[in-house]
Amino acid sequence: MARREVPDTWGIGEPYEAYVGRWSRRVAPRFLDWLGAPPGRRWLDVGCGTGALCASIIARCAPASVTGVDPSEGFLACAHANLGERAVLVGGSATALPLADASVDVVVSGLVLNFIADAAAALAEMRRVMRPGSSMVGAYVWDYGGGMELMRHFWDAAIELDPAARNLDEGVRFPLCRPEVLIDLFTAARFEQVRTTAIEVPTTFANFDAYWQPFLGGQGPAPAYAMSLDEAARERLRERVRSKLRSGPNGAIPLTARAWAVRAKLEPGRSGEARQR
Repeated sequence: MARREVPDTWGIGEPYEAYVGRWSRRVAPRFLDWLGAPPGRRWLDVGCGTGALCASIIARCAPASVTGVDPSEGFLACAHANLGERAVLVGGSATALPLADASVDVVVSGLVLNFIADAAAALAEMRRVMRPGSSMVGAYVWDYGGGMELMRHFWDAAIELDPAARNLDEGVRFPLCRPEVLIDLFTAARFEQVRTTAIEVPTTFANFDAYWQPFLGGQGPAPAYAMSLDEAARERLRERVRSKLRSGPNGAIPLTARAWAVRAKLEPGRSGEARQR
């Protein structure tokens, strides 16, 4: 299997939902319960994607307001279709948030930090827009190294057929997605009371086709890699993945997805820095 340079692809909401968006929707409520933000707060979701985390905030947290920021017009269109007028959705970058200084109380981000080229700059921007006085920040990322089983089986099979695919494996590419690294990142950004936890959700597929089909949507590193292959190579990969999965008597494939979550506070007197103008 010849390896090609395969860029990450993010832009079409429905294939993303079928691939991992639906599993993020299972993680989000448990993440918010663990975060424990009080009601009546102004929330910001950085990299809101198709709106999974925003929807859970609206449903569970009695927010005063919810703003979502994402660079993908396609994802924002999907989020708007899902959320309507219940959230303010804005195009923008995590490293240059289109919000005023000290304008929100809680900043969150789901499945995004590892895709930001300068995560430290993103955290600095989160600090800037947070209101002084025990504001909260939190995020979650997949445990690509082992706990995100639907991706782990895919990449293990891909690397067996094409060792160069290891360079594209999220478990290799994203060392940030480990609890000790998340703690170091948020501590370096001068947040306080930094904590992490694991959140696991079941990801059961009715059969192998139900597992494989989302990889053909092209959204995300693994699907982008699958769709970069010619038909014969993709079929070899499909069969190698199939050989690694174990199904029950009814053909269902029970897997687990683990996310690492992190939370911290911006204590009184530790306000974010104003953006230089």
